[in-house]
Amino acid sequence: MREAPRQMTAQAERPGAGEGEALSDPGSDEADRPRHDTKSTGPGLLVAVLARENLQRAWKRVKANKGVAGVDGLDISQTAAHLRTAWPTIRDQLLTGTYRPMPVRRVMIPKPGGGERELGIPTVTDRLIQQALLQVLQPILDPTFSKHSYGFRPGRSAHDAVLAAQSYVQSGRRIVVDVDLEKFFDRVNHDILIDRLQRRIGDAGVVRLIRAYLNSGIMMDGVVQERMMGTPQGGPLSPLLANVLLDEVDKELERRGHCFVRYADDANVYVRSKRAGERVMSLLRRLYGELRLTVNETKSAVAKVFGRKFLGYAFWVAPGGTIKRRVADKPMAAFKHRIRQLTRRSGGRSMTDVVERLRLYVLGWKGYFRLAQTPRVWLELDQWMRHRLRAIQLKQWKRGATMYRELTTLGAKPGIARQVAANSRRWWRNSGMLLNAVLTLEWADKLGAPRLS
Repeated sequence: MREAPRQMTAQAERPGAGEGEALSDPGSDEADRPRHDTKSTGPGLLVAVLARENLQRAWKRVKANKGVAGVDGLDISQTAAHLRTAWPTIRDQLLTGTYRPMPVRRVMIPKPGGGERELGIPTVTDRLIQQALLQVLQPILDPTFSKHSYGFRPGRSAHDAVLAAQSYVQSGRRIVVDVDLEKFFDRVNHDILIDRLQRRIGDAGVVRLIRAYLNSGIMMDGVVQERMMGTPQGGPLSPLLANVLLDEVDKELERRGHCFVRYADDANVYVRSKRAGERVMSLLRRLYGELRLTVNETKSAVAKVFGRKFLGYAFWVAPGGTIKRRVADKPMAAFKHRIRQLTRRSGGRSMTDVVERLRLYVLGWKGYFRLAQTPRVWLELDQWMRHRLRAIQLKQWKRGATMYRELTTLGAKPGIARQVAANSRRWWRNSGMLLNAVLTLEWADKLGAPRLS
């Protein structure tokens, strides 16, 4: 499996193997960096995509991302074995424009708020080629995007977008034009997207290859369906193509001097009055309409900032008029629901297993919502989670005699231990009163229970 990238890329660099093979000497000081000028978008771009070190980097990324097999049924290791013999033919097809990507495999995943999201999973080979394309195109295209765009861009994150939004609200813009595009990734118009790409990329081979990926179709229940529009989420190129298409709207908003933040297809424009917001909403309907995109009127609105959420966060006004961040109501409710699932007293799992699962989830959630400026809420959630752990512990001890023995071993006074043991079936009530002095914060820390505060 480790030999596949070497053999594959050695074929790619073999002198005389195809057009543009003689790049630079392998022993030169350029061997450790991409062999293309990131400012050039001319006909050498496809050769740069197929350069040895670019393919090696792409393969490492695909392996690191793991992921499942596509419609060919080949996983990472099986694809590595396949490419040892198939890559020279694939490479020739890529250079001559005759390569035809396989259809993506349709996978439906549940959305946090209900419903399902469609993913299109390419084969591992096509993920490799798309990743190689991304590594060459992103350094060229990304610097041309609006500074107000934050989604799927190097050095930018959802946290940066939230902080930018907060600064606009702090400046007095308390009305938000919150725009949600209806099934954006499913409704991208191929012709419009290719037109926008051709304005930025001068290599016809690269544009032709991207068009082939857009037209590759999607397999559902063993039947391949032709895809006339859309760029399903799941492939490495999809986010970059989304930014290429939507940058046009960003630039028009910039030209008009608006304060806005966009993360993928989620855009918020901040204004000072409802009337100004309505004008911006009309403008956005027209601009997105020109791209054959539809604003989801149910989810979009012109409203006060404090009644809306953005990327899971909401804003509140602290004493003195300072705008601060908090977790929005919907993700907070989802968090509590998940904690209840993980800490069910009827789960039949050991305390160690419960705490480990809880830890993995809470630390991941905390990593994303660490910008929230609500220390009191964090303390209350920590207390609530410890309460639930104490209830599990009591139930696992089951009998009053066991409770008495374990509590006294932990240092509880005999009177407290007897009182808890006498009500041995009242796990929730006991775990929130007398037990606080015995199964303390230190006890929870020794278990490895996570903390938000």
